[in-house]
Amino acid sequence: MKKWKTLSSEYIFKTPFGNLRKDCCQLPDGNIIQDYYVNEYSNWVNAIVVTKEKKILLVKQYRYAGQEYFLEIPAGKSEGTETYIEAILREVREETGYKTETEPILLGEFFINPATQNNKVITYLILDAYQAFEQELDLTEVIEIKLVDVEDMYSKIKSGEINHLFTVSAFYLALPHLIKVTAGAL
Repeated sequence: MKKWKTLSSEYIFKTPFGNLRKDCCQLPDGNIIQDYYVNEYSNWVNAIVVTKEKKILLVKQYRYAGQEYFLEIPAGKSEGTETYIEAILREVREETGYKTETEPILLGEFFINPATQNNKVITYLILDAYQAFEQELDLTEVIEIKLVDVEDMYSKIKSGEINHLFTVSAFYLALPHLIKVTAGAL
């Protein structure tokens, strides 16, 4: 199979949060799509964080677009020249005050929605976290810290209390590690 060819490209708008681009594309069979819209975003990082007490560290915060409070894992994006590992460790520290002495485990890099978005989420597992600081929240953040037993994650996902896809997928990606960490408590 051949890739599509970009014939032209223009920005509809650019913002600090992301850009909207309109491309004219030619398909391999010669057909042309005049208005193909692409949302450009930075890559994101997130992590399943397990405390020294074997609890999963979650944050509860209001998400305007969803018009609801969501129970989710710490997440954010790199600032400046940060690596993804530096970014997730900073985000966890700022959002929760927790840190770790262990190296985060990369669970994977995944495209969010490659049909209309160009970015990925890079997902980690952080073990042996402990609270060492106060939260350092941005002016727009109001975040409650929640500690959840690993086995309680199932019921919270099943009941819809946890319904953020990135949190659910990260949990299931981390599950083989979590089973070992919690010594088969699941």
